[in-house]
Amino acid sequence: MKRGAIFDMDGTLFDTEKLYHRAWIETADTFGVERKPEIVLEISGSSVERILAHIPQFFPEVDANEYFLRVVKRVKKEIEEKLEIKSGVIEILNFFSQNKIPMAIASSTDTDSIIKNVKRAKIYKFFKEIVGGDQIKDGKPAPDIFILAAKKINLQPEDCYVFEDSANGIRAAFAAKCTPIMVIDQVTPLPDIRELCAGVFNNMNDALDAIKNGKI
Repeated sequence: MKRGAIFDMDGTLFDTEKLYHRAWIETADTFGVERKPEIVLEISGSSVERILAHIPQFFPEVDANEYFLRVVKRVKKEIEEKLEIKSGVIEILNFFSQNKIPMAIASSTDTDSIIKNVKRAKIYKFFKEIVGGDQIKDGKPAPDIFILAAKKINLQPEDCYVFEDSANGIRAAFAAKCTPIMVIDQVTPLPDIRELCAGVFNNMNDALDAIKNGKI
């Protein structure tokens, strides 16, 4: 078993990625432009800078900053109304805690929002460190956020699991030399992403079973 564990937030700890997916598609309606579902796969798990750079490729006729802000405002409102912890999350957090495995969150979301969410969900106590997208220069799929998270829990990236649900997150974890574990949420990984993973699971409970059985 690895000595540390790093978790993405949206779609990994919380069942919020579906909210972002829907918002990225349906916000097009508020601008009176055609929906582009393919934007979701391209930007999922990415940094704000990368997202802003990609929006014009799909919606050249709208202001990228305004589109982004409308998506974020919509999702934040929905999260405030109902924040769901994904199945198996409490179990794996308890397991790592009982085994004295330090844990961190590494999410493209800003640090203050991450803290607010984990406190609302009453899981803040499990995490030694929280690293938001505002703490690094280059976001996922660059490895920076996971390298920093490992450093903050006093471990080398090679000593850490990374739990992710997005292709860009897996690419970042692999580039950081962590052990990438994909817990499928909204998007089934393509073969090239599967090859980067130490394990691909349908839920966090299955990932925990694999760790307990020494498979990853």
